Amino acid sequence: AVFTDNVTFSTRVYEDMVRPLQGPTILEMQEPEHATYRRLHEFAFAKSSMKRWDTELVGPLVDRTIARIRDDKRADLVAAVFMPIPVRIIAALLGLPESDIGEFHRLAIDLLGFRADMETAMKASAEMKEYFIGVLADRRKSPKDDMVTILSRAEIDGVKMSDEQIYGFMRNLLPAGAETTSRSTASLALALLTHTDQLDAVRADRTLLPQAIEEGIRWETPLLNFIREVTTDTEFFGLDIPRGSTMMVNLGSANHDETRWPDPETFNIFRERKPHIGFGHGVHLCLGMHLARLESTKFFNALFDELPGLRLDPDAPPPYVSGTMFRSPPRLDVVWD
Repeated sequence: AVFTDNVTFSTRVYEDMVRPLQGPTILEMQEPEHATYRRLHEFAFAKSSMKRWDTELVGPLVDRTIARIRDDKRADLVAAVFMPIPVRIIAALLGLPESDIGEFHRLAIDLLGFRADMETAMKASAEMKEYFIGVLADRRKSPKDDMVTILSRAEIDGVKMSDEQIYGFMRNLLPAGAETTSRSTASLALALLTHTDQLDAVRADRTLLPQAIEEGIRWETPLLNFIREVTTDTEFFGLDIPRGSTMMVNLGSANHDETRWPDPETFNIFRERKPHIGFGHGVHLCLGMHLARLESTKFFNALFDELPGLRLDPDAPPPYVSGTMFRSPPRLDVVWD
């Protein structure tokens, strides 16, 4: 109800919450403006691009990364695989040079740490904008086959994205595109490694991987909360909510609704397939969900193929999941044969 009634439960609250940090984004837009700008953003995530990204970017990057650790026989998969690869993919999609990725990653970490240190996050945001000003200017002079060029040229019914909106998109792409994928893949790996019967099943039959990915996102939703502003007095499941209230919508709780999923606390890739809301729902459905699924598929196929006998490291502390906004295991120590 909250995600489908965007008049009563408005996203305009993000004007105060997100804009100071990331600039203007479609998160805060209302209809019909949102629909137009979402279509502009969709040029950057066209399904027709997925096959090319698969063969030219995601697949090779995953393969190179895992090849570097193959002979080590042990690793923290979060630090070695799940955290760095999505950031590098986003950097590549934005057309950033390899030499800038280290600094880009540092600024990304500072930006995403806004809850703990807003001053550092704001500084990182400002540095990112200055950097992206140069990137956008360069693409206008010398177009490339990347998202920045695509967005700078995108137009629908005479409407184009402003420079500030493009900078906002590029900064929002980090938490929306890299952070969530890093966390969802790490959580799925933990789920499979602690449910070895299901791990063995997926490893033996890769047609099970898509449903494992969806169950992982349902079971341990990577981004837990979205915010909405209540624009009129309303009733929600018997509770009176006055106009002007701020609601926090917990996706993790919704994905464990026992009226929808029997035994929802259990990770079970064989349960009846039902849509979850790990990617949101309604008009604000995640733009990058197809890319996230592509990355997840590449991750696990490569891990299964290249790291035989992958299992939890028996000498390491037991892994755990933490986080109240973004949620995943902070590290995942494994060994293989």
